[in-house]
Amino acid sequence: MGEARDSDKAILRAEGLIVQRAGRTVLDIPALEVARGEVVAIIGPNGAGKSTLLLTLALLLSPTEGRLWFDGLWIDRQVDRVALRRRMAVVFQEPLLLDLSVYENVAVGLQLRGVSAAERARRTWYWLERLGIAELARRPARDLSGGEAQRTSLARAFALAPEILFLDEPFAGLDAPTRAEVIEHVGALIRDTGITTVLVTHDRDEALALGDRIGVLIGGHLLQLDRPEVVFGTPASPEVAAFVGIETVVPGHVIAYRDGVARVQVAQRVVEAVAEMYPGRAVWVCLRPEDVTLLSEDAAGESSARNRLAGRVVRVRPAGTQVRVTVDCGFPVVALITQPSAQRLGLTPGQRVVASFKASAVHLIGR
Repeated sequence: MGEARDSDKAILRAEGLIVQRAGRTVLDIPALEVARGEVVAIIGPNGAGKSTLLLTLALLLSPTEGRLWFDGLWIDRQVDRVALRRRMAVVFQEPLLLDLSVYENVAVGLQLRGVSAAERARRTWYWLERLGIAELARRPARDLSGGEAQRTSLARAFALAPEILFLDEPFAGLDAPTRAEVIEHVGALIRDTGITTVLVTHDRDEALALGDRIGVLIGGHLLQLDRPEVVFGTPASPEVAAFVGIETVVPGHVIAYRDGVARVQVAQRVVEAVAEMYPGRAVWVCLRPEDVTLLSEDAAGESSARNRLAGRVVRVRPAGTQVRVTVDCGFPVVALITQPSAQRLGLTPGQRVVASFKASAVHLIGR
C-alpha cells in the first residue's frame, strides 16, 4: 500500500472498513492510517466511494463493518460521537451557509461549541482576514459568489481549530482562476496551522498541490496510497496508471534482462525499460504521453532514446496548448506534444512517424 506509518503517530485509523448500501458493497478498505499533521488526498473517479469514505472517517456515516480509532480511542457504540465530531471540521463541495451574514456564518460554529463572546469575535475576525473576506463580514451569505461562499465555509472550519479537517471536493464548483487561488491559499493555511487534513477529489492537480500522501480509490477499493511521486511515477496497477494520466498501458512479456534493462515483447515489437524484471514475466507496459517524442522517419536517427518505434498516426486531437497524438506502432502509443511540433511535422492520420522514448520513462507492472 505504501510506506509504513507509525501507528503511535496516527490520529485516525481504520481497519476492515466496509460500507454497504442496498446489499451492495460500496467501500472496502482493509486498513488506513492518517498521521497527525499530514495531508492525505484521496483521488478517484466519480462513484468511486470517495465521499462515503470521508463521511465514514468523519463519523457522519456508520460503517457496516470495521473499526475506527481517533487519537488512539476505539470508536465503539459507547463512545460519544458528538464529542468527537466537535474535534473535527468538514467542508463540503456546496458551501452549507445559513441565511445570515458572513460574520455570523463563521462565528456560528464557535457559538454552538460554547466559545466565549470575546474569543469568538477574535477568532472570527482572524479567519475572515486570513481567508481574505473581512470586507464581506456584514454581507448576507445569499449574496456571495461561489468563491466567496467557499472561503466563508473554510473560514468557519478553520476558526474551530479542529484536530482534523475533512475536505469533500471543496474546489469543484469554482471557476478555474478562483479555484487555483483558493487551492494555493488553503494549502498555505494548512501548512501554517499544521492541521491534519483528509481531502477527497477527482482532480489530480488538487491532490498534487495539497497531499503529503495520495491514495487512489477506484470501485470502493484503495488501490494505492503513498507519496505523490510514487503514486504518479510508479503506479501499482493498470487502473491506477490510467487514472494518474498514463495513457499507454499495454500487455507484454519480458524476453530478456541485462544490466538493469528489461526487453519486453509488446505485440510484434520490443520495448526496453529500466526495470528489474526477468524473462518470462507477464507485465503491463506503462508510458506517459508527455514522455513520448514524435519524429519524422528521416529524423529518427537524431534521437538518443533507446526506444524508437515506427508507426502511423491514427488520431490528432487538440489538448489545450498541446496536441494529443495516437500512433499505431503495432500497439497504440499516445504522445502529448507542443503545437509547434505538431505543425512542424504536419501531422495527419495515416502519416508515418517514429515514436521515441527513453527506457527510463517506461514503467512495468507485473500481471
